[in-house]
Amino acid sequence: MDEPPTGIAIALEPLVTRVLAPNPSPYTFTGTQTHIVGTRDVAVIDPGPADAAHHAALLVAIAGRPVRAIVITHHHRDHSPAAIRLKAETGAPIVGAAAFRLSDDGPRADAAFDPDYAPDRVLADGERVAGEGWTLEALATPGHTSNHLCFALLESKALFSGDHVMGWSTSVVSPPDGDMTAYMASLEKLIGRDDRVYYPGHGDAVENPQRLVRGMLGHRKQREGQILRLLGEGVATIPAMVGKMYVGLDPRLAGAAGQSVLAHLVDLERRGLAIAEGAAWRRGA
Repeated sequence: MDEPPTGIAIALEPLVTRVLAPNPSPYTFTGTQTHIVGTRDVAVIDPGPADAAHHAALLVAIAGRPVRAIVITHHHRDHSPAAIRLKAETGAPIVGAAAFRLSDDGPRADAAFDPDYAPDRVLADGERVAGEGWTLEALATPGHTSNHLCFALLESKALFSGDHVMGWSTSVVSPPDGDMTAYMASLEKLIGRDDRVYYPGHGDAVENPQRLVRGMLGHRKQREGQILRLLGEGVATIPAMVGKMYVGLDPRLAGAAGQSVLAHLVDLERRGLAIAEGAAWRRGA
């Protein structure tokens, strides 16, 4: 398979251009995708990691046009760190997801938080940022992170889905910041929309988004059912559950799988269906 085209501006539709960052990994797939919205003036969505080559590629793609906003879906360091340098170069404000600080000594399965992320303006659900011929509307979609936002491009019914819905894999939901209850509710929220296409932070564009989201909901409910069955069989620890649920898993992804199982267990505990006993779990009522 050919190497993905990092650093090259690719037009996805008249108002949207994509530039892929050179940060492939088991958690980012081919890398983080930055989207540039607009023609005469632009918004830059998720400028990506603090990588000099990617920053230079973004400036080439922007081509001297005014940048009205640097828009951030969430605070992971493969999405937001480049915002600081881009703001310094363009004078554009950083808007979108709220800043967040979390002390988490547990295993981190997903990209770590960006400790320097500091938005100039936090966007609430339904708030907008606009330029000439384009309007982005924030859609609160917590779950992958507590502050995750998607952004709807109203003029073309496209949705920039960040890491909430990706074109190659399900999202990591890693407690305590990640929350399965919120994630499921955010997926349900998307089902009621009529977006034409999703442009995710990782992976290909999603051309039939409602079908994919319904499949993701079904997948998560299937995982929940597996966990309840395993608890009923006396499988009590997360590593033991991962071994039975993810046969043949790449060992590099074991931490992510464990965090996903934990997120489901926390959700089940809230509903009285699972009970924590130290590092072990048992079936609830």
